Amino acid sequence: MQQKADLTEASSIIRSGGLVAFPTETVYGLGADALNPKASKRIYEAKGRPSDNPLIVHIARLSDLEAITAGISDKALLLAERFWPGPLTMIFQKNDTVPLETTGGLDTVAVRMPNHPVALALIAESTGYIAAPSANMSGRPSPTQAFHVKEDMEGRIPMILDGGPVGIGIESTIVDFTEDIPMILRPGYITKAQLEEVIGEIRMDPGLSGGERGGRPKAPGMKYRHYAPRAEMILVKGRQETVIVRINELVQEAASEGKKAGIIATDETCRCYPAGIVKSVGTRVHEETVAKHLYGILREFDALNVDIIYSESFSEEGIGQALMNRMLKAAGHHVLEV
Repeated sequence: MQQKADLTEASSIIRSGGLVAFPTETVYGLGADALNPKASKRIYEAKGRPSDNPLIVHIARLSDLEAITAGISDKALLLAERFWPGPLTMIFQKNDTVPLETTGGLDTVAVRMPNHPVALALIAESTGYIAAPSANMSGRPSPTQAFHVKEDMEGRIPMILDGGPVGIGIESTIVDFTEDIPMILRPGYITKAQLEEVIGEIRMDPGLSGGERGGRPKAPGMKYRHYAPRAEMILVKGRQETVIVRINELVQEAASEGKKAGIIATDETCRCYPAGIVKSVGTRVHEETVAKHLYGILREFDALNVDIIYSESFSEEGIGQALMNRMLKAAGHHVLEV
């Protein structure tokens, strides 16, 4: 557990309208008082985040949900009872308590209860409502360790609470309860099948299969390029054997042009690449390991100054759907079918 003195200092910063980076089970968040419009503006300024990209409000008690929403459906309560605290965000109609600066100008509010002792303690000891996107510069890979936050935010925020490596490594699933049928706006660790076991039918946002979208985004991660390394990234899709052959050809082509190539492989395939800088992101047997390491691998390639990254792709079943959502955005939807 974070030292009490650190939590006291951090909660004081939050209450005074300042920013604190803190760990959650998904990624590190950049927190401010969600009910203070000036504090929310500081989040956008620190991240270089577009002001129409809404923030998620983090709470520590289910009873606090009623104070910031205009109504909670029975289905939403069932999901809260099953998955909170945990990596699930739900969108509701907001009430006047939540400023538009927090919601990106929308009349809806995204809310979740994180499953991390430091996060819950900070929320409870400060204002009870902390707005927090990921604690990175806008568009960059999300931070899964405190030193990732320092890379992006040093000099921009007064404090980082170090809770060690996160447990999950990708952001929460987002479900919109302002639709007639609940809709997944961002896939995450909690899958569509798990949600439907509790409340029945859920739809997927049709825009998830496309690229950038116009208009005002209703949830984080919907409109803008996210999670991106500095180098160009290309996802290679197809049968595993064919993918390996094609990536090796592409690495040779890159080398002939004087480019340094990185390869995102898995434990099962990393020995199949004789050239390039090869990094295993985890094992296909347990895709949770891929989720945990993905953003860190992208940052490692940044540190190595690679010119281009070629990545294997994953099945879009279960958590693989969330993985591919993040990887497609990181690659700017640049996919090579082989």
